[in-house]
Amino acid sequence: MVCNPEVLKRVPLFALLDEEETAVLAGQVEMKEFAPRQRIYKTGEPGGRGFVVISGAVRVQTMDEDQQEVIVEQPVPGEFFGFASMLEGTPHQTDAVAVEQTVCIVIDRQDIAVLLERKPLAGMDMLAVLGRQLHTSQQLVKRRSARHPNDVIEEQSSFGERLADSVARFGGSWAFIMTFAALAAAYVWLNVHIGSSAWDPYPFILLNLFLSLIAALQAPVIMMSQNRQDTKDRLRGELDYDVNRRAESEIQGLASRLNLLVDKIEDVEELLRRKLP
Repeated sequence: MVCNPEVLKRVPLFALLDEEETAVLAGQVEMKEFAPRQRIYKTGEPGGRGFVVISGAVRVQTMDEDQQEVIVEQPVPGEFFGFASMLEGTPHQTDAVAVEQTVCIVIDRQDIAVLLERKPLAGMDMLAVLGRQLHTSQQLVKRRSARHPNDVIEEQSSFGERLADSVARFGGSWAFIMTFAALAAAYVWLNVHIGSSAWDPYPFILLNLFLSLIAALQAPVIMMSQNRQDTKDRLRGELDYDVNRRAESEIQGLASRLNLLVDKIEDVEELLRRKLP
């Protein structure tokens, strides 16, 4: 679909172009229409083209380590997507899907080269867009790494496991020791002072039976709680490993993008030196 120069004027990046430059660029780029839920590009496809949303809505997403969809950005009319892969010449790292009936301008590297030759300052707008994408990636890293291990553990725990933790927590406290000592002392005092009517006279055989039962029940409950604590530690270690792996991957991606931005800024500075007095 042939691009109308009037359409380019509504795009912030191309708003600085004059009539002649807009007409030249309109003759180079093309417009493409996408149906709702149509895939614009997918991960791994060659990134030789970038897109500018003219109308409609687009969702740019990726898959995390848990194979869950993560929305990277949702460009609105006038905004870019897919430009990082296009400028770097690498395959796309995300999937782009049209949410509704969408019209986009399709731009390749040669179109950008012509644009920078005719209007060097337009490169700064493009760099600002890439900067917003970097900030979006940083916010995504913060959200994904903020997954608290205790929340995950509580979601996966059953009623019996929580009960075992509560029993073990109470059994290992001074409150249990003082309460148990007070009850045992009251039990012995009552049986001693009642005399011949005592239900458990000295040597308190029934009390010993109760103590044996309590010890027999408390031991496996404490072992259950210890096993659960081992599971907690292992889960925390796995989550920490996942977070560190995601952080390493994102840091490497951000470093490559920053290097790309530095290269583009140097190209823009060189063009400015040539074009401007």
